[in-house]
Amino acid sequence: MPKINFIEHNGTRHEIEADNGLSIMEVAIKNMVPGIDADCGGACACATCHVYVDDAWIEKAGTPEAMEESMLDFASEQQKGSRLSCQIIVSDALDGLTVKLPEFQG
Repeated sequence: MPKINFIEHNGTRHEIEADNGLSIMEVAIKNMVPGIDADCGGACACATCHVYVDDAWIEKAGTPEAMEESMLDFASEQQKGSRLSCQIIVSDALDGLTVKLPEFQG
């Protein structure tokens, strides 16, 4: 079972075992990781599950599709590695993935 590392804006780290096929957003919500609001429930219709994919994982996490790119325009403090966690799907290839959470969502 892959492990996903969430790092809150204040540096608090959460290492969570995740089921393949879930989105990173679903993993965060199910495990009550603070900092992921997920207002749209994973429909790629908001930017409240914004995360920063660690540089070492950007290639493995994939690149945003057009809809995600559009929604990222609404994300606060967008930077390199910005993704919507609802669009990153857990797989064995992402075992050890580290994402950082912005100070504010939306």
